[in-house]
Amino acid sequence: MEENFNNVEPINNKNNWSKKIISYIVVFFVGCIIMYAIIYFFPVTLTESVTREERNVTITDTGIAEAVAKVYDAVVVVSTYNNNTYVASGTGFVYRHDGDTYYLLTNYHVIEDGNHVTVTFTNGSVVETEIIGHDEYADIAVLAIETDEEYTVAEIGNNDETRIGDTTFAVGAPLDSAYSWTVTRGIVSGKDRLVEVSDYIMKTIQTDAAINSGNSGGPLCNANGEVIGITSLKLINDGVEGMGFAIPIEDAVEKADQIIDGEVIVYPVIGVEMLDVSRAYYSQYYSLIRNSGLDSGVIITNVTRGSAADEAGIEANDIIVAINDEEVINGAYFRYYLYQHSVGDTVTITVYRNGDRIDLNLTLNGDGQAL
Repeated sequence: MEENFNNVEPINNKNNWSKKIISYIVVFFVGCIIMYAIIYFFPVTLTESVTREERNVTITDTGIAEAVAKVYDAVVVVSTYNNNTYVASGTGFVYRHDGDTYYLLTNYHVIEDGNHVTVTFTNGSVVETEIIGHDEYADIAVLAIETDEEYTVAEIGNNDETRIGDTTFAVGAPLDSAYSWTVTRGIVSGKDRLVEVSDYIMKTIQTDAAINSGNSGGPLCNANGEVIGITSLKLINDGVEGMGFAIPIEDAVEKADQIIDGEVIVYPVIGVEMLDVSRAYYSQYYSLIRNSGLDSGVIITNVTRGSAADEAGIEANDIIVAINDEEVINGAYFRYYLYQHSVGDTVTITVYRNGDRIDLNLTLNGDGQAL
C-alpha cells in the first residue's frame, strides 16, 4: 500500500519559522540584559566625561581682571578744597600726557565749589594739581600735574563700536576714601540717553554698573579696559535700580582739548527770559496756557531789545515749541538743542502765537549773559 506524504513539508516549514521567531526573541532579550548590565556596572566613564566638561566652562571664565589692570593706576581720588577747607571729593583719571604735563579729567560738579584740588594715586601719593578750566554745561573739568614722575595714562576708547549689551565697568571712590578704587561691573544699557540735570540736558551712556556718590568723574570702561565715558550721575527714586549715566568720552575729550588749547568755549545766546509751560499753570500765564492747549514748551516772558531774538521777531508771550523741528519740552531741552549750534549759525524757532504756529529764522550770537 502506497503512503501519501503530501502534507509533511508544510508542517516542517511552520516548525522552522517558529524556531526562528523564538530565537529572535531570545536574542533581543539577551541584548537588553547585556546593555542594562553595562550601564549598571560601568557608569563611571560617562559621569566623568560630563563633570570634566562643566569644569572647563568654569575655568575659562576669567572675568575682566586684565582689563581693570590696564586702567586701575590711572584712576585718582579727587579732593576739593575752598581756602584750605575740604568741601567735596570725587574721582578722576589721567587721560593725556604731553611732555612733563599730565592732564586729568573729572566732572565740573566735583570741583565747582572749590579753588584748590589735590589727587591721590593708587600708591597713596597725594599730588597738588592746577585747575586748567571747565565747561559747566558739559560737566567737564580739566586738571594738570607737572612732574617728571611716570603715571599710567588711561587708554581712550571709541563709542562708535559700543553696542547695547556690551560689558562695562566703573572704577571710582564711592562714599569716601575707605572704598577708593572700587570696581563695579555691568553692561551698556542704552546709548544717547537725554537726561535732564537741573536746567540743562546731558547726552549720556546708560549703564547698570553700580554708580554711587563719589564715583563722579571716574572712568566707565569697556571689556578691553578702554575708557568710553565719564561717570556723572544716577537716577535715585523709588522703584529705580541700576540706572547710572556717563558722558560719552568723545564729547568729554573734545571739550577738554579745547580747554587745554586755550580756546574760549562760547555758548550762543538769543536774549530772552523764559518760563516752562509745565511750571506756569498757576501763574499770570494760566489763561495763555489754557487757550493754547499746550502742556509743554517754554513761554517767553521778556525779550531784550536789539537781541537776536528781537531781530528774529520773537515776542513776549510767545510759546516756543520747537527748534529746527526738534520738540522743545521745557527750557532744559531748549538749551540742549540750542547749544548744539555755534555762534553765527541760523536756526528755525517755532512759536505758538494767538492760535498759530509761526516759524522764525534766528541767527545766533554770543553776546550777553541771558539765554
